[in-house]
Amino acid sequence: MAQLFPSYSNTLAKLSLILGAGTPFALFYLGSTFTRGPANTNVEVPLDQPVPFSHKHHAFELGIDCRYCHWNVEKGPVAGVPGSEVCMSCHSQVWTNSPLLQPVRDSYDNNTPLVWNKINKVPEFVYFDHSIHVSRGLNCNQCHGRVGQMQMTYKGKYFSMDWCLTCHRNPEAFIGANAQDPKLSPQDGAFELYKKASRGEKLTPTEYELWVDSAHTATPEEIEKGKALVKKYGVKKEQLSDCWICHR
Repeated sequence: MAQLFPSYSNTLAKLSLILGAGTPFALFYLGSTFTRGPANTNVEVPLDQPVPFSHKHHAFELGIDCRYCHWNVEKGPVAGVPGSEVCMSCHSQVWTNSPLLQPVRDSYDNNTPLVWNKINKVPEFVYFDHSIHVSRGLNCNQCHGRVGQMQMTYKGKYFSMDWCLTCHRNPEAFIGANAQDPKLSPQDGAFELYKKASRGEKLTPTEYELWVDSAHTATPEEIEKGKALVKKYGVKKEQLSDCWICHR
């Protein structure tokens, strides 16, 4: 009796089973990779703004303190963006006729707010407070990327829950890595990196990594220092991974 199926049929059957079982996992991986990629998250993608603003020029080259424009970063959950009156405190004296700054002048003269396109945003079901993090000495680079070197501002990090929990589970590694002169308050220490870079002072290896790469793996010495700061600042580490911390 003639053979009904060729000899390679068994191989094809095995392959079809493997493909059938593996396809859902492959689709899940591809979907997850896309949703976390810059095409979806806009990481490192500058957004159009009503006025082209350079953090590198203002914060690094001119040495303007971040808190001059982000006036609420030490006091509340939202850092705050500068109104036209803040911009005009300087630009009523310099670049007074620049066409690029016409929207600022119009906003100031007509008492209408500048509408900035929001770059960094957490979902509505997530609670985030800037003041809590700044009061523990964390600087902007650790969350926002190399903001002091951005000509046009863009999102520097993808704010996933896993990314946030990396710090919440090990706060000593992040607080300790950014520990500054003990004579400074935590808030002043959070911004000392930018002042030193603006003044052209030599940065420590850790500061240089934070400045250039906005990332740093804490050394054992920094972790020990961080543990002392966690205790000093009253950080309740055992609660930082609880759902209610961010989801209220």
